[in-house]
Amino acid sequence: MALSGNLDAQRRRDELVAMAEGPEGVSIDGAAELFAVSSMTIRRDLLELEAEGRVRRVRGGATAAPRARPFDARRSMRASAKRVIAEKALHLVPAAGTVALDASTTISTLAAVLGPRDALAVYTNAVETFQLLQPREGVTAVLSGGTAEPTTGSLIGPLALRSLQAVYFDVFFASADALDEGDGSSEVSVEEAEVKRALAAQASTTVLCVDATKLGRRSVARALEPAQVDVLITDLDPADERLDPFRGIAEVR
Repeated sequence: MALSGNLDAQRRRDELVAMAEGPEGVSIDGAAELFAVSSMTIRRDLLELEAEGRVRRVRGGATAAPRARPFDARRSMRASAKRVIAEKALHLVPAAGTVALDASTTISTLAAVLGPRDALAVYTNAVETFQLLQPREGVTAVLSGGTAEPTTGSLIGPLALRSLQAVYFDVFFASADALDEGDGSSEVSVEEAEVKRALAAQASTTVLCVDATKLGRRSVARALEPAQVDVLITDLDPADERLDPFRGIAEVR
């Protein structure tokens, strides 16, 4: 049932922001019907909201504006998708050698399901992931140096970069805030993107793990180039047509 068309513009825009924060985002046509206004009015609203940094416009609507979120808040978002991704990625974790895990909650989920290994060194810039790995048999967890990002808690900055650039990795497991088939992955901050680029540069294989909501999007700071991604893991069936644009970039799982 359509809401009154007499809602003032500011209230309507506030409600559009709330809709964009939802898992499906906001669609122009759906919002136009809901608020009993024209599609052009919604487009103008979203244009202004994006200029204010409150939403990100996408084809046909808008999603939440990219921003750093606390680790606990991110962990609960799309948790079932993260578990599916973690189970797929688990098959690529070697029994021995050296791997790197980024500071994302998706990769933290992988750490949580990791079983015993023979002699595996795991480097990470995430305190939570480091703690998860401590009791794992056959796993030596190494926490990078660096400055804690005030919102996410991940370790960033020159010290983090120097400590991680001193090691070569067999596999780097990463996630991303967004993934575009042409531009690659992107993050909510330049500092987060720098760490992921440094880890990918030191890795023989880079495995990018993202849920379907991040496909075909861009965030704030460019991170990994398409050519740096060797394997793409999502929560989708590998045959899903939404993955078609990425098949020429990486192995899709």
